Amino acid sequence: MTHGLKPPKYRMVPAMTSRTIPKLALPLFAALLLASATAFAAPAKPPASAKPLAPEPPISVESLLTQAQAAVTKGDTELALRLTQSAIVADPARPTSYVALGNIYAQAGQPDYARSYYDAALGIDPIEPAALKALSELDRTHPENTARAIP
Repeated sequence: MTHGLKPPKYRMVPAMTSRTIPKLALPLFAALLLASATAFAAPAKPPASAKPLAPEPPISVESLLTQAQAAVTKGDTELALRLTQSAIVADPARPTSYVALGNIYAQAGQPDYARSYYDAALGIDPIEPAALKALSELDRTHPENTARAIP
């Protein structure tokens, strides 16, 4: 019983011979060679219009204090405090960093903290002019804190 359907016709594919193998393998090997050549090729040169990247200068105490002053100017007291604290960590023997941190606390309305940093600066250099001036200004503007500072 065939129901009117004919079986499909199959076409025989000739067997591979030693002559057909190189014809099929040649494009494969060429693709492999091309892929390996591009994998190990030298990197492309940047265009002539591209500017070379300049190395960033090392972070210095001066640059930290400059950035802190810029942050104060922008009103970012928290960033200014962190940058000035970083300057103190970078060079703890520099009294100007302590004075800068005291100035930030004084501007933020925290005279007790400001006084402690001015005193720390004077502990390093007893004649630090910026610390002496800042303490005198602090005593003038916040006399209630002066009594606590005198033993």
